[in-house]
Amino acid sequence: MGETSWQNWSGSVRTTPSEIAEPRDEDELARIVASNDRVRVTGAGHSFMPLCETDGALVRLDAMEGALDIASDGATAWAPAGWSLAKLTAELWQHGYSLPNQGDVNPQSLAGAISTGTHGTGAELGSLATIASAFRLMLADGSVIECDTEQNPELFEAQRVSLGLLGIALAVRIDLVPAYYLAETIRVVHLDAIAERWDKLAARHRHAEFWIFPYSDDVIFKTLDICDPCEVPDKQTDMDEKAFALYCKTVRRMPKLTASLQRQMMKAIKPAERRGPAYRIFPSDRTVRFEEMEHQLPRENGFAALDDVIGWIRKKKLPVSFPFEYRLVAGDDIWMSPFNAGPCASISMHQYAEMQWRDLFAEAEPIFHAHGGRPHWAKRHTLMRDDVAALYPKLENFRAAVRAADPGGKFANDHLTALFGLGGEGA
Repeated sequence: MGETSWQNWSGSVRTTPSEIAEPRDEDELARIVASNDRVRVTGAGHSFMPLCETDGALVRLDAMEGALDIASDGATAWAPAGWSLAKLTAELWQHGYSLPNQGDVNPQSLAGAISTGTHGTGAELGSLATIASAFRLMLADGSVIECDTEQNPELFEAQRVSLGLLGIALAVRIDLVPAYYLAETIRVVHLDAIAERWDKLAARHRHAEFWIFPYSDDVIFKTLDICDPCEVPDKQTDMDEKAFALYCKTVRRMPKLTASLQRQMMKAIKPAERRGPAYRIFPSDRTVRFEEMEHQLPRENGFAALDDVIGWIRKKKLPVSFPFEYRLVAGDDIWMSPFNAGPCASISMHQYAEMQWRDLFAEAEPIFHAHGGRPHWAKRHTLMRDDVAALYPKLENFRAAVRAADPGGKFANDHLTALFGLGGEGA
């Protein structure tokens, strides 16, 4: 197959692999892996970092054979790793099950979301990596191995958030819960009122989050709670993407209007509610292209960090077009998870993809770091190996597991080699 090109969802990461392969079964995938010195896997391309850059083979798993294998007790299921969250959750619903949690984007592959520590919101709910209890992996020589807490436990611990460095995930055993329905409410609330009552609100609702434009003192407050069975809603998104797209195009042309337009948009938002199957309520359309930086901070530092970054934007009158997103995520024990130091406030900073974002994010990043922030692996950051070592006490365990599983670095690329110091045994 000749050279071709690939780009991520936002268009900011572009690469020219030697081939883009779409194997149909494990035998075909094994031949691709064995015949290439470098291999990376891509899902929906929702990473903003160069995780999929390669001059070797870029593999898509969409066409791979596979089916759900639900355990007899309904507590877990083996699921194809390359399935999108959209396909997986729809299939689970047909069998009477749901994922314990989701984010608001569902084209991502199951393996991609798990391996980058992608998450939804909920003070008592962890990232998607926390629902994975076993993996089937293809290693660099094309062999297949399973790992969990009992068999190949070091491999399992590293694989839980791995950025694809140990092998290609073929299937993941995931936790399930009986299918449930959600009621979504959206309303505008003053930021001070949210901050004052935040702990009570977070405890009262299964999911509580908000968005805040940097030039508004009000927030868009969203909750999700389990409700009685109901029909699929007519509205398939939580926001009006058409109006927002028009606003973004306007501030790109006339950035001085950013502040006034944000305040006008907030005045136009009305209380809203949706109800329906959980897998239909969690995701929303996200069609306006953006770049994103996200940090996980100790929960008690979240509002201070938000106040500092918004104050910086206002002081410098920066044209930040998107709102910040503020969520809560439970802590975990995963080696390379940003949540392994305890419960977190997650703050996402976005910018319209057609506006300047690189310098903006570079200047904002130290603000989050000063409050103990750890970046999402798949979203914009400038960490280097020394930074990772300072933030992650289990880095050497992870590096040892990577070297054991892939001693030749077949599944690495330049970005990941530098990030984790994978250049050699003594690196």
